[in-house]
Amino acid sequence: MSSQIYDCIVIGAGIQGSCTAYYLAKNNKKTLLLEQFVLPHSRGSSHGQTRIIRKAYEQDFYVRMMEECYTLWAELEREADVKLYRRTGLLLLGPENGRGFPIVKDTLQRNKVPIVVLKREEFSQHIPNFNLSSGDGALVDTTAGVLYADKALVAIRRLFKSHGGVIKDGEKVIGITPGPVVTVTTASGAYQAKKLVITAGPWANTLLSHTGLELPLQVTKLNVCYWQEKVPGSYDIRNRFPCFVQVESLESEHHIYGLPSNEYPGLMKVCYHIGKDTDPDGRDRQTNQDDIEILKRYITRCMPGLVPVPAVVESCLYTITPDTDFVLDRHPTYSNIVIGAGFSGHGFKFGPVIGKILYELSTEQVPSHDLAPFKISRFQAHSKSAL
Repeated sequence: MSSQIYDCIVIGAGIQGSCTAYYLAKNNKKTLLLEQFVLPHSRGSSHGQTRIIRKAYEQDFYVRMMEECYTLWAELEREADVKLYRRTGLLLLGPENGRGFPIVKDTLQRNKVPIVVLKREEFSQHIPNFNLSSGDGALVDTTAGVLYADKALVAIRRLFKSHGGVIKDGEKVIGITPGPVVTVTTASGAYQAKKLVITAGPWANTLLSHTGLELPLQVTKLNVCYWQEKVPGSYDIRNRFPCFVQVESLESEHHIYGLPSNEYPGLMKVCYHIGKDTDPDGRDRQTNQDDIEILKRYITRCMPGLVPVPAVVESCLYTITPDTDFVLDRHPTYSNIVIGAGFSGHGFKFGPVIGKILYELSTEQVPSHDLAPFKISRFQAHSKSAL
């Protein structure tokens, strides 16, 4: 066992754990960041080149969190001297008489987020190569854009180490012993800390089982699909094509989203926001392609400039809560164990604000945001807690 006692150990070096560790180290906390895989890796939820950053949400609390998050991302860009964000705007589409689109529109307007509402007759001149469905409304969240996810992870971990933080990758946690000083055991040794933060994504419940807690988390696998442009540049970020989110389409009641051609030349990223259950340790054995069939139909109908067969298919894991809201809370029995989990496929963009909140919880500060929507107690009816 290591003789030193850390102020905090963070388990899981995805975006949430890396941001948490960064804020701890930046505030002079002796911090160890543990990761089960050798970095970088593509086994969890934080890999890949890009993510959408947006304020287009139904809930006011997410809009407020994103307001701060844009500021925090900009601070990280300056400190790391790396470009992490590109503004493209986000095209939001959905039935004007549906459930989701009017709520998001109202929330954006209520929170004074700059938007442009596109009328049907002017839609095609603003958004070429895209068919607006009958009955759909369209608006653009002009503050939105693309986050360079892989660059962000590298930059944040580098900043963490520059503030004195220690990263140990390739060390899978096999035991957690709670107490005033928490002991975390890996195949390579044991480490101790006054505080522990668990940000282990799809493996959250595996680790929480050592503390007698199980959360209602569903792990699913998404097919991340890239589609070839028929005419190069049609959906290119350099030609100012925006990100988009389609809520409630003919093909599905669930979201379909896309990012302009950027990562792979001539290929646009278009994905379905719902996957199928999977074992995170056996991800590649789950080969369901129902989502790809939905995307083929949607692209054929709405995006005629794309070849409706994916050119590249990658994988991503979502860890979903019953209400798709996050878990940001202290352990119900061990107050020096903090949990960040259940980011439900929309957590990456919140990385800096979540890292700051988990840092605040682990140092017993008053959180800078209202955490009522993220409390573990909301699951009491579902929880299988053994405590």
